Amino acid sequence: MRRLITAAAVLLAMLTAQAQTQRKPNIVVILADDLGYGDIGAFGATDIRTPNIDGLAAHGIKLTSFYSASPVCSPTRAALITGRYPRRLGIDHVFFPESFTGIPSDEVTIAEALKGNGYRTAIFGKWHLGHHRQFLPLQNGFDEYYGIPYSNDMMGIVYLRGNDVDSIRVNQKYITQTYTKEAVRFIGQNKDRPFFLYITHNMPHVPIYASPEFEGKSKRGLYGDVIEELDWSVGEVMKALKTNGLEENTLVVFTSDNGPWLIFDVEGGSAGPLRQGKGTTFEGGQRVPAVAYWPGKIKAGSVYDGLASQLDLYPTIISLTGSQKTQTRKPLDGEDISPVLFGKGKRKGDEFAYYSNGVIEAYRKGDWKIRLPQKDVKMGSVVIVPATDTLLFNLKTDVGEQNNLLRSNPAKAKELLLSLEAYKRRIGATPPALVQRMPSDDSHIKKRAERAAGKSAGK
Repeated sequence: MRRLITAAAVLLAMLTAQAQTQRKPNIVVILADDLGYGDIGAFGATDIRTPNIDGLAAHGIKLTSFYSASPVCSPTRAALITGRYPRRLGIDHVFFPESFTGIPSDEVTIAEALKGNGYRTAIFGKWHLGHHRQFLPLQNGFDEYYGIPYSNDMMGIVYLRGNDVDSIRVNQKYITQTYTKEAVRFIGQNKDRPFFLYITHNMPHVPIYASPEFEGKSKRGLYGDVIEELDWSVGEVMKALKTNGLEENTLVVFTSDNGPWLIFDVEGGSAGPLRQGKGTTFEGGQRVPAVAYWPGKIKAGSVYDGLASQLDLYPTIISLTGSQKTQTRKPLDGEDISPVLFGKGKRKGDEFAYYSNGVIEAYRKGDWKIRLPQKDVKMGSVVIVPATDTLLFNLKTDVGEQNNLLRSNPAKAKELLLSLEAYKRRIGATPPALVQRMPSDDSHIKKRAERAAGKSAGK
């Protein structure tokens, strides 16, 4: 009898495994906000414990030359869910609570493409692609949404559930835990059907907060506490996948929307060996940590040093899920990198354009990067990067962009500039920039101040 029970159990396990392999794969994308290249152990951090993210890298693949499409959040998020450079969408910078614009309705998001293929879709966390109803997640292919529509330093911080305000009382100490609970719930409720789960943390964007459980626990102060709680969140998601028997049939990707906000010093993160951070088109602004995990599909301990970007996630997911992007003929700017993930090949394309405020500031082809002349780069009134002339770097030998090779290799500079012009011709005309921020009319305040000053001078 015992042998019969054992045989039945083995058969059931085999049938379950077979059913999982025949089912469409689940997709989980986890996006941190302003996490630096040097902020997790797998990418060099020694003072922050990130065992769960490091585990994804150790048992999956680490992408060491992976880029966000922009050095700030909204354009990156638009690019990730459309597979298109944000300049094609007219999204050049960050949306604000006073914005009346958002992600264009004629763009086909990854959620819309997957939903048309029988997937359940959800986003928990920061949206930042417009807060008016037509721009919110539920109108852009997501079945569920819970989160804050903007960055956590902006006015009007609320939790939305779907299209409606769930709470105007947001205790930021518990943001990470709130999103994690929603994600774990969603996995359990949708274990019997394929799903796309997009977790978009507000942390470690300033102001940073950690729950009491994590405060004071890391070696890098509050910032480290925040990252260690994000790592805990990744662990909880992985536990939920395992508990529900979904781990073997789920692709998990972890990355960041851009580099660290270095002007905030100890609360701004680290770019590790890279130059500069958020808001710049140096490597520290757009080269971000990225790992992918899929047991049985991705070879444990894989490392890919070639160029790849978040633009590649859309076409890769479309390919892996057998979905169709039939609603539009608009060109994609990424490519399917499943051969990279599965160790069967390299990415075909070798170029990347670094946009800031809708303008190309730098261009990479192969190992070489040229940065065009730039004025002072400012955030508010703070100069974060002094003006520079044309810069030429070999990123393979100089990832920190310290040695300008323009004078010693003018032929390479000319070659890259010609390639850049060819890229511009291929991308063609792009729409005008959306109006993403409108200044208030403060003329009445200025007049009042002038009148007050005149009266004071007349005394």
